[in-house]
Amino acid sequence: MKYQGSCHCGRVAFDVEGEIKGALACNCSICQRKGSLLWFVPKAELHLRTPDEAASTYTFNKHVIKHRFCPVCGIHPYGEGVDPQGNEVAAINIRCLEGIDLDTIPVQHYNGRDI
Repeated sequence: MKYQGSCHCGRVAFDVEGEIKGALACNCSICQRKGSLLWFVPKAELHLRTPDEAASTYTFNKHVIKHRFCPVCGIHPYGEGVDPQGNEVAAINIRCLEGIDLDTIPVQHYNGRDI
């Protein structure tokens, strides 16, 4: 299925393809503050509708995850990283997708605080 997503003001917009079988709620120092519900997809399934430069990037700790956010409205619609097998992935904040009923998505809690 194809989904459309964006930040609040629309400066950062994208399409993403895949099946949402669940989301991850991480309690690390940034995810807990953002309140993101993350859906991981191969990075090739994330298609930006706005220029890559429209999003700012924040990294911390080991600097391996690019937390992408809108510098205008501050919303974090996605992140970019590499999975344990070395594949590029996108972490989509499903709260930023249109037409999603969040109550129907199973959420797995992840203890990112201890990494």
